[in-house]
Amino acid sequence: MATLVNTAIATSTDVPNINLRAMYNGESTQPVPSSRKQMRDSKYRHVFATHSVGRNSCLSQDAEKTPNFVGFRNLMVLVLIVSNLRLMIENFRKYGVLICIHCHDYRRQDVVYGLLLYLLVPCHLFVAFIIELAAAQQARGALARMKKAGDDHDTPTKQAQARRSFNSTWRIVAFLHGINATFNLMIATTVVYYHIHHPGIGTLCELHAVIVWLKVCSYAFTNRDLRHALLNPNNSQPLPEIYQSCPYPKNINWRNLCYFWWAPTLVYQPVYPRTTHIRWAFVFRHLLEVVGLSIVIWIASAQYAAPLLQNSLDKIFTLDFVSIAERVMKLSTISLFCWLCGFFAIFQSFLNALAEMMRFADREFYGDWWNVSSIRTYWTTWNKPVTNFMRRHIYSPLVGRGCPPALAQIIVFLISGALHELLVGVPTHNVLGVAFAGMMFQIPLIALTDALQKMKGIRGKMAGNMIFWISFCLVGQPLAALLYFFAWQAKYGSVSKEWQERGSLGMMLLRRR
Repeated sequence: MATLVNTAIATSTDVPNINLRAMYNGESTQPVPSSRKQMRDSKYRHVFATHSVGRNSCLSQDAEKTPNFVGFRNLMVLVLIVSNLRLMIENFRKYGVLICIHCHDYRRQDVVYGLLLYLLVPCHLFVAFIIELAAAQQARGALARMKKAGDDHDTPTKQAQARRSFNSTWRIVAFLHGINATFNLMIATTVVYYHIHHPGIGTLCELHAVIVWLKVCSYAFTNRDLRHALLNPNNSQPLPEIYQSCPYPKNINWRNLCYFWWAPTLVYQPVYPRTTHIRWAFVFRHLLEVVGLSIVIWIASAQYAAPLLQNSLDKIFTLDFVSIAERVMKLSTISLFCWLCGFFAIFQSFLNALAEMMRFADREFYGDWWNVSSIRTYWTTWNKPVTNFMRRHIYSPLVGRGCPPALAQIIVFLISGALHELLVGVPTHNVLGVAFAGMMFQIPLIALTDALQKMKGIRGKMAGNMIFWISFCLVGQPLAALLYFFAWQAKYGSVSKEWQERGSLGMMLLRRR
């Protein structure tokens, strides 16, 4: 027997990864790496060590590396396509074609007032320019008086007097800017609420007014600090290096203002990073995407969202909460689809096309908000223009003046909630406070998802991402759409007629009694 084993050991040169002599003597063996060809040609194919090292399942938390989910992504896309095709077939069989190019419910008055607002709202930017032009002239005069005082013996006293005289003027400038910005929102909101019936036209007009309002505020705040830096060169912090090519007050001119008017940003700077030339093919491609996605949103809204909303009215009217929950879940798919198309059309296609035409180089209009693990991160990444405005003109000044950061964040959400309510409640002629309450509800969600990041033993990031998707896209948007649509129908549509019929029936019964 020993002879046979020794013979096998001596002749088994084609199995380099197995030490048969050590196996026979009871010694520990370690597999020696070998190529697949050597293993395939090996005479002993049933003895190589399949389980040689400790390993974890690739989906477990202890996995050495995160697995690739490309296959699951492809499956998800396939399931979405098939399920939506089924819904499309079911929708067409049930309702037929609901899309009608000639059918609309806007009035001539809506178009007239909408055009007037589009032309008149930017005038508030030019009013702000006139105010800043007068302030810049006052600043030049104050600076000249300070330089003249520098040649006299009583320099500190005269310089202080010059600064005090300008500070009183600055208060007047700030008051005029406040009146101008306030009238901008008040006039537009009043016209949209009382004179523009169509919610789509009203939303565009109100959105335009809010954008101009934010630009006016940024223009006033930024130039205020630039004036302060001009009159206090020894006490102020150094200004950004990019501003040196257009120092204050040289930036107060029509060309500079018009560029800021059309630039895809809400934050005013005297100078922006610029590209060298315009790629017109790039512009046309992105504008084509805007047109195509707008048509897709219109078709999805008219063919799929409108019947769902209409069929939900009786459930809300009778407070059938189970059916309402079912409608919210059914509406979540189409609302998410329309929202994603709208996001891509505005932030990726339209803003990039506008930035290219304006040669605006900083095009970080959004971050990877779809991967966020906390609600806080979402609100700082999905809409960078608004985030930059809030951080620069509200949050940072409040914290710099001693306001606690948590309170400053609440103030930011209060202002953002008010603007959201203006953008949704005013065009639909129903200021319900739902959009405002939705923004305020983000504060406890931020606290919850922030706490999840610090917990041990659970995957806080995954839980936070799931909370974001559920609260925002699967519950928040569909529920808000249902409530505002119901309020619209209660005021102008079928629900209002049903209430009137029930009221008339009740009056008839009372008369018979």
